[in-house]
Amino acid sequence: MSDIIAAPSVRVLAQKQGVDLEVLARTLGRQTLTREDILQTAKSAVAAAQPSHWDVDHSQFGPVTEEPMSRFKQVTAENLAAANQMIPQVTHHDRADVSAIEAFRSDLKPEAMARNIKLTALAFHVKALSHALRDFPRFNASLTPDGKMLVLKGYVHIGIAVDTEYGLMVPVIRNVDEKGLWQIASEIFDLAKRAQARKIKPEEMGGASMTITNLGGIGGLAFTPIVNPPEVAILGLTRTEMTPVWNGEAFAPVPMVPLDLSYDHRVINGAEAARFVAHLAGLIADPRTLLV
Repeated sequence: MSDIIAAPSVRVLAQKQGVDLEVLARTLGRQTLTREDILQTAKSAVAAAQPSHWDVDHSQFGPVTEEPMSRFKQVTAENLAAANQMIPQVTHHDRADVSAIEAFRSDLKPEAMARNIKLTALAFHVKALSHALRDFPRFNASLTPDGKMLVLKGYVHIGIAVDTEYGLMVPVIRNVDEKGLWQIASEIFDLAKRAQARKIKPEEMGGASMTITNLGGIGGLAFTPIVNPPEVAILGLTRTEMTPVWNGEAFAPVPMVPLDLSYDHRVINGAEAARFVAHLAGLIADPRTLLV
């Protein structure tokens, strides 16, 4: 103890916190100890003593097997956990009439076959979202790290979440507002195919204005997607369902797609989100506006 250099107040603090100065000095590899060293050591000791909800011997309850998490999935999990912890997010739910889109896709089927392009409904949603982001620039923005400035983007890039056996990947279609439906449909197919084969280049990831995560091919009525920072919102799509809609005289069956918009409440309020989704639904309901 005599070789350790520490102020009297530091020694008193170490005694109160139950920190052994000699052990700490050997651990740090130096003789001079400060108040911060004591506080950090005490904090780490408290954290280590806290029980973990995941530190459980599950085999005591029955037979188990273990499957390692890939490095890719570990990074994804860390990012999602951080995003969910840092962003005060809210999800707004709505629906959009896709009868006109389905009719349009049917009319374009011969041309799609001739072009050898699969014209999916997702291409229309991507294009509609690009229009909405131009009309609502605060949704095409990012907060600075200190949360004091909003960076408004002069471009429209849309991320497409792709579920692969390696984990979730989000390749990005650049300058969507400058591209037509055929090119968007072709890029969606190409990016999804290469994502499954892990052939997406680093420069094809990141920098999106907003991400679309589409569960329509699987099912579900609604969900709450997690905002992908530094974006301020994410659009979720689920399976289109035939819904009875009152037309003023009777209920008529209308194909409706659920829209689930999660947003960063620090940037976007509920009224803004409702107006954005209502506008987006209007664009989807009248795909002719997407061709202008």
